[in-house]
Amino acid sequence: MSMRARLFEPLAFHSGKVMPNRFMLAPLTNSQSHEDGTCSDEERHWLMMRARGGFGLTMTAAAHVQAVGRGFPGQIGAFSDALLPGLTRLADELRSTGSLSMVQLHHAGNRAPKDLIGTDPVCPSPDPETGARGLDLGEVERLRDDFIAAAVRADKAGFDGVEIHGAHGYIICAFLSPELNRREDRYGGDPNGRARIVHEIIAGIRAQCRKDFVLGLRLSPERFGLRLAEVRALAQEVMRGGAIDFLDMSLWDVAKAPNEPEFAHRPLIQWFTDLERGPVRLGVAGKIMTAEDCERTMAAGVDFLLIGRAAILHHDYPRRVEADPGFQPIARPVSPTYLAGEGLSPVFVHYMRNWKGFVTEA
Repeated sequence: MSMRARLFEPLAFHSGKVMPNRFMLAPLTNSQSHEDGTCSDEERHWLMMRARGGFGLTMTAAAHVQAVGRGFPGQIGAFSDALLPGLTRLADELRSTGSLSMVQLHHAGNRAPKDLIGTDPVCPSPDPETGARGLDLGEVERLRDDFIAAAVRADKAGFDGVEIHGAHGYIICAFLSPELNRREDRYGGDPNGRARIVHEIIAGIRAQCRKDFVLGLRLSPERFGLRLAEVRALAQEVMRGGAIDFLDMSLWDVAKAPNEPEFAHRPLIQWFTDLERGPVRLGVAGKIMTAEDCERTMAAGVDFLLIGRAAILHHDYPRRVEADPGFQPIARPVSPTYLAGEGLSPVFVHYMRNWKGFVTEA
């Protein structure tokens, strides 16, 4: 089968659900939900356009599992049962499209702005650079339990699954970092101790959610004090163990070389595509824009693609790739009017101005 044909083949997860194609909507921060974490009409409209536009799995923006873990204005939340009505409506509407639906579970950790959460942010260990305080043991256990409770909430709302956000320096990633996690209890020390919270969250979600609930884990292999060898070892462990359905590797750029010189002799993606997967599916994110990018990345050995920027530019990106082997997204910068037509609210358009060269000034 050609790589192009494979893009449009269904992908079965070992817990039982099937993604209709190999295109997953990346979890994209957009600041367009309500300040109390409830899902807004604008958020729902944005996601529904992507689900109807052909994405095999539609994932929400990062949804915080504790109030103190809020990382952005207008962030969708999963930290309270009060949020269930909005989440349930979103899950119901996404189900009607044929796309699988997923909530990304998130805690900003030391990246939570103090003026947004009204208190000092938290981190596995004290972090003078951000002013974050270190969690005590009871708070770590509560954090673990709140990730699990948020997954149970997503299950109750009717979503097909959740993804644990363990990337980009947020709190789970901080636990994995030997620079940010200097704990001396069972959640620190060696790589096994630092990864303990990940395994406990996975086990708790599997124990408390329905059997066919799709469970993913997002990791990033670089920056924030991470060591590529350790992230690679963790990726191997969770895939071989088979407790998750998929691993989502956020690579920043799927074509880049590793930052660490000892690994730079081959592309970053290859340090993960060569691992034993067991029953677990492997996906990658990172500047996948053109139809050619899609085929090349699949040919590198992944099972599915996470589409971010291109999905902002084209709500029906999978269908455009299917219709045109030479498809390239619209040239940037694009106008606010264009983005509004693609389902972005004025708040989301304003947020996109943080991305240099994405939105025109007029």
